[in-house]
Amino acid sequence: MTVREGDKLAAMKSVHLVITDLFLPKEFASGVCADLRLPALEKMLARGASPGSARTDVSGLAPESHLCELFGVPCRAGAPIAPVSAAFDGLGAGCWLRADPVHLRLQREQLVLLPNVAISADEAAQMCASLNRHFAGQGMEFFAPHPQRWYMRLEQLPDIETVPLSQAAGRNVHDLLPKGVEALRWHQLFNEIQMLLFAHPANEAREARGELPVNSVWLWGGGTANTPLQKNYQSMSADEALPEMFAAAAGIPFAGWPVQWSDSNGEQLLVWNGLRRALQRGDLAAWRDVLQGFETGYAQPLWQALRSGKIAQLRMDVLGGDNIRQILLTRADTWAFWRRTKSLAQYSMV
Repeated sequence: MTVREGDKLAAMKSVHLVITDLFLPKEFASGVCADLRLPALEKMLARGASPGSARTDVSGLAPESHLCELFGVPCRAGAPIAPVSAAFDGLGAGCWLRADPVHLRLQREQLVLLPNVAISADEAAQMCASLNRHFAGQGMEFFAPHPQRWYMRLEQLPDIETVPLSQAAGRNVHDLLPKGVEALRWHQLFNEIQMLLFAHPANEAREARGELPVNSVWLWGGGTANTPLQKNYQSMSADEALPEMFAAAAGIPFAGWPVQWSDSNGEQLLVWNGLRRALQRGDLAAWRDVLQGFETGYAQPLWQALRSGKIAQLRMDVLGGDNIRQILLTRADTWAFWRRTKSLAQYSMV
């Protein structure tokens, strides 16, 4: 390959990086971020510019909705990920809602949602079978192709707006239940499912073993597979299953999340949710550790690749709370030393 050919190849290569919960709330950002050494990441944040389409303060922007936008999927009443997810899990076409198994914990006067309950495939099958017997003839059917990913197939999509499971995790569900024209019916259905699962023999056995019962399902992500996904990237890497599902639906080569960033031809999408998982566990020490690993494994090599011209452009979408901050970096930006860096804590979300 000649030098000119190499320059042309580099000019075609770019990276789009999506990070959730990089910026912490102001009240504890300075303490948690103290002593973190993040020179490459802080330079990226300081020297990048906002692209022309940059957005901030987007109300209720969930990572799932942002992912839909990246693949050209319209989000009218919540992120319609259920059809994409159902296809990945081997279910056929149709009208789908995610109905993921959760534990609702009563804390004072609040019902707090705990996701990702460890449940076996046999337990999931038993509970879905009971739900199907109970709701037979009511135009809905439950499936559990994965122990922690359940689905409800419907005859038609209900007129409701739902909240993604990731947004409801660890929160009081009172104000997060479905909204819209048919909200009351779905609140009643939510309560009916709780009553059925509360007395389920599989849950009684789980409680006897000291395990959390699956005492509810979280309904979200409804949609039908009417819109083909846009193939906007040549490769994709992520540390969660949902981006992999979108990659599969769009026909994009996918890799997991290696410790070290791996170069790729064309436009590469990187979706990283490691910080969000640490925050959902309330583990701030883990948040610091995974961020330090990201600095070494991703921020530093990406910075060097951009500065040396191996990639032409780096776009960063930083999601947190109801906000998104979008940053665009070119090779010229890496040499803009007059754009002074500042500590990560100074970028905190309100």
